[in-house]
Amino acid sequence: MKIFLTGATGYIGGSVAVKLIDAGHQVLGLTRSKEKAKHLEKMGIETILGSLTDSQLLIEATQKSDAVINAADSDNPWIVTTILPVLNGTDKLFIQTSGSSLVGDKAAGNKSELVFTEDTPFHPAIEKVGRIAINERVLNAAQQGVHSIVLCHSLIYGRGQGINAESIQVPGLIELAKKTGKASHIGKGENIWSHVHIDDVAQLYLLAIENAPAGSFFYVENGEASMKTVAEAISRMLGLEKKTEQISLDDAIAEWGAEMAHFAFGSNSRITATKARKMLSWNPTGASLLAEIESGYYHQNAQLSI
Repeated sequence: MKIFLTGATGYIGGSVAVKLIDAGHQVLGLTRSKEKAKHLEKMGIETILGSLTDSQLLIEATQKSDAVINAADSDNPWIVTTILPVLNGTDKLFIQTSGSSLVGDKAAGNKSELVFTEDTPFHPAIEKVGRIAINERVLNAAQQGVHSIVLCHSLIYGRGQGINAESIQVPGLIELAKKTGKASHIGKGENIWSHVHIDDVAQLYLLAIENAPAGSFFYVENGEASMKTVAEAISRMLGLEKKTEQISLDDAIAEWGAEMAHFAFGSNSRITATKARKMLSWNPTGASLLAEIESGYYHQNAQLSI
């Protein structure tokens, strides 16, 4: 198929693009940068120069593609409200990339026992209502003749295969540890995040293209760990004397901003991907999060400069 991919220069989108090309698909990638367009073309990706606000460009790219994957921005409503009407009645595929912070809490490092399946009801934080509305709009498009799917990822780690090799959460914690000389977590660090390797994420897009029913939503994870456990692994990897240090929520906000501090580093986001394993025959095989930190990608690329 010819697949229009937003976010082709990003961490998730770049890895998905590589996987699609390896599987024999044609990829049409959107980028604002001529320099990045050159890199995408070397990867075998046909490029379109423009932004996510260029409505006519999005419409034209959608019209000449067999499927669309949005891997650019989980919280941008303009992408879906522009593209989905073009797909109405076509039965073409549309995959929305979402993130599991939509079930996140403002725990400030405290643990929650709640683990969510796709059918678990919950009351989202007000900051996540927009993302949930976008997901619902995508899923409801199945009633209008769009083969719509939402993949909702947990913390993603590992080396990206595209232009951008780095995710957000683990590199953010590593950089803070290198800057301060101490691996840190918010509060007690007992808050837990589910997680998944980027290679397994990219593989799931292929399986969703082949097997996911229209109007389906899938959580994506392959394990979980507390932020303190992650910080301890970072400390060992960097050879720091002190295991970990608590930082206050205010200090975390100063470092990463309120959204990231509350929902990327201080929250619980515990989900299960049993549905993806059963319905899509997804069998994740990527290295574990702690292994990637202590002896894998992050260990190989860390340069201690304290």
